[in-house]
Amino acid sequence: MSIRLLKKVLKEQEQRLQQEEEEDAEEESPNAGVAANPFDLLNHGDDDEDVHDDEAEQENDSDITDGPFMRDADKQENVMKSGAGVVSTSNQRSKKKKKKKCKAGLSPSTNQVEKPLDESLETLSLDVDSSRDQPGPTKTKSENARRHEEYVKQNSPSILQVDSKCLNPENELKRIFGSKVVKSFEKSNQASSSRQVRGGRRGSHYARKTILITPSEHWPRWDGSLSMEYLESRDGFHYFRYVHASPYDQAQRAFEAAKAVHDLNGIASVMVYHPYHLDSLITMADYFKFVGEQQMSADAIAKCLYALECAWHPMFTPLQGNCQLKITHETNKPLFTTLFMHMKNMDKRGCHRSALEVCKLLLSLDADDPMGAMFCIDYFALRAEEYAWLEQFSEEYKSDNSIWLFPNFSYSLAICRYYLEQQETSREDCGGATRATSVDLMKQALMLHPSVLKKLVVKVPLKDRAWTSILKHNIFRSEKTGSPSLDHLINIYVERSYIIWRLPDMQKLLRDTAVQVLETLEHSSSDAKDWACVRKEAFSSENNEYGHLLVSDFSDVVPTLPPENLQNFMIDPRMREAEQNVDLVINPQNNIPAPRDVANRNALAVLFESMLPWVNYGDGEHGGANEGDQVNGHGPHNEH
Repeated sequence: MSIRLLKKVLKEQEQRLQQEEEEDAEEESPNAGVAANPFDLLNHGDDDEDVHDDEAEQENDSDITDGPFMRDADKQENVMKSGAGVVSTSNQRSKKKKKKKCKAGLSPSTNQVEKPLDESLETLSLDVDSSRDQPGPTKTKSENARRHEEYVKQNSPSILQVDSKCLNPENELKRIFGSKVVKSFEKSNQASSSRQVRGGRRGSHYARKTILITPSEHWPRWDGSLSMEYLESRDGFHYFRYVHASPYDQAQRAFEAAKAVHDLNGIASVMVYHPYHLDSLITMADYFKFVGEQQMSADAIAKCLYALECAWHPMFTPLQGNCQLKITHETNKPLFTTLFMHMKNMDKRGCHRSALEVCKLLLSLDADDPMGAMFCIDYFALRAEEYAWLEQFSEEYKSDNSIWLFPNFSYSLAICRYYLEQQETSREDCGGATRATSVDLMKQALMLHPSVLKKLVVKVPLKDRAWTSILKHNIFRSEKTGSPSLDHLINIYVERSYIIWRLPDMQKLLRDTAVQVLETLEHSSSDAKDWACVRKEAFSSENNEYGHLLVSDFSDVVPTLPPENLQNFMIDPRMREAEQNVDLVINPQNNIPAPRDVANRNALAVLFESMLPWVNYGDGEHGGANEGDQVNGHGPHNEH
């Protein structure tokens, strides 16, 4: 009999003994009726698999020839394995006994464990009875719910959230005219702009990517003269302000000195050394606008926006509508002026959706609305065909008065509802029954602000004969309301939105509704008195609260000045008449500017100055300037 067969016999005997001992242990255990753990079956299966694996290995090894050395080695291995087998089997028995004892010990306590679980589930229920027993946790739950609601309100998207894709006017132009037309136009501009690159080092310069505008390749590198600091967080808003570096302060003092004497040459010299000085760029943008160079004016404003955006704080996220830059800080004023001018430039280019996004950004930066964005945002929304957004804005935006009381919104919401009704004709809208119709809103607007009608008839103009009979009625006859603030807002609305009323559909809506208003007043004249009371309560101030907003700022007319008055364009329009006498003292001799000397001056500054129409370099009688005039070709008859 070989050694391998002995191994098999011994192992079979050990397995039989192990099974008998396990059966005896189960009979002796007091919890014999408890069901066996199914995981023990897995352990038995593992043991059987191990046995079968050993047998397979032994059968494979039996093919090997038995030598004297192999036999001795096999004997030693058998001895070691038999000892190990005895130890392993004893360990397995002890482990299984321990497992069974643990199961037997836990089994009677399962019912006790289930009871506290049920009780704990009852305590966690949200019933009223359970809340009486535990007043502390319910209070914390209610407080947490309130905090959660406040958190949701603060973190909900603002109605003034800006779409960054729509800020780029190129995207809107591609949508209107097609990408091929826009690309061909860009190529022609690139060929012309490459010639405008200034001299100097022509190394590779990559401008920073910005959101508000797309910087040009030939612009100077950002000098870092501006920065922004974080002030505080309050009521869900983060407050910031701009900070000037010391070189910027020096440039600001030089600008103020040049502005005091109306010296554009001094402003040009400031821009030579500080190309991103904001006030100088804004002044030159105004000048280029007055002389008819609209593209150069827009380029100067774009440089301002580029500098202002490069200085943004990492926490400054204005597109989300949760950041505030109060205009009370002097360093924040250039941003509001620049955004307002950029918005008007977008409107002139026909990019009304881009203008709407800029207007939303302008309104979100300061809740006080210092630039009057509230009185043109409805116009841009209508021109961009964002009718649903305009209605949502009128419902969600918070202001001191109800937003429909303003003359621009009272009429714009009626127009908005008219176009939404046109869109809803093809589909049924469940919410349409609860909303007022466009005719009702137009009646409300005409009763609340009847003086708008006569001004629209003159401004549009409306030449239908029916208007003459309509304007003869007492309610539409007067152009004044008795409130300076309301009269000013009506003038702004008519100047800004009169072009919308040139559409035939709008004229028909306005005419038909005006006729219905006259018919209702014939039956009940008290309605006019009621609306007059509402108007007086809404605009009760005797002073013009919106006097800081100029009507000309909301006009599409490009302002122009004669050459002899261009030197006063840096002055506030309100102060131009008051400064005429001062200007006569500075420039005597029938308001002829004094001749300028060109000796020892920057050639670029002199070249720029020579383009200005009021600059005089003197004639031959002025000895010092004669030579310079002849060299530069600026004699008395060569004035530009």
